[in-house]
Formats: sequence, structure tokens, C-alpha cells
Amino acid sequence: MIERIREQPALPAEFRIEKFRVEGCLSNLWIVPDFHDGKCFFPCDADSLVVKSIAGLLCDFYSDATPPEILSLSPEFLRDAGITQHLSSNRRNALSRVWTIIRKFAEANSNH
Repeated sequence: MIERIREQPALPAEFRIEKFRVEGCLSNLWIVPDFHDGKCFFPCDADSLVVKSIAGLLCDFYSDATPPEILSLSPEFLRDAGITQHLSSNRRNALSRVWTIIRKFAEANSNH
């Protein structure tokens, strides 16, 4: 996961701001939700490769999906794949916050 995330470009500095920062994370994590052509996109970045990798799993998985597609598929697949069991409680909480951001953004754009 970390190798994959290292290849992704960092968010431009203008998006690494408080408005896009995920609250409650020990590391700085930013998600910049975007909606165009009927689909949602969730570019993310963090100052920790581990956090960026974990958040990137959800952000990448749900990017390029329509709001109904996102809302119909919860992130339980992470638990089923054994990923969340290996995370600290702080990182599981951060992942939960990422899902909340993704879900709320999809809900807000579900009528478009």
C-alpha cells in the first residue's frame, strides 16, 4: 500500500489547508472532495505515508463512482479483508472519519 501511495502526486499546497483537513487525526490528513460528470472524486494527502495509504484505500476505492454507487457499498470490505484489525484505534477512527466525509459528500450530491 505504501509503495502505491508513494507514486501518487501530493496535493498542491493550496489544498493542504484547514478547510480540507480531517479533524481528529494525529497526522495531518486532507481530503478534497470533488464532483463532476456525475461522479465523486476524493483526492487525499497526509504528512504520514501510513495515514495517506490507509485513507487512500477508501478515497481511491470510492473515487470515480456515482453517489448512489458510493452509498450502496459500505467500507465493510476493509474489515472482511483483515485490514482494520491491524490498525491502531486512532487509525481506525481516522478511517471512520474518512468514510463519513465520503458518505456525506455522496449524500449531498445524490440529486445531481
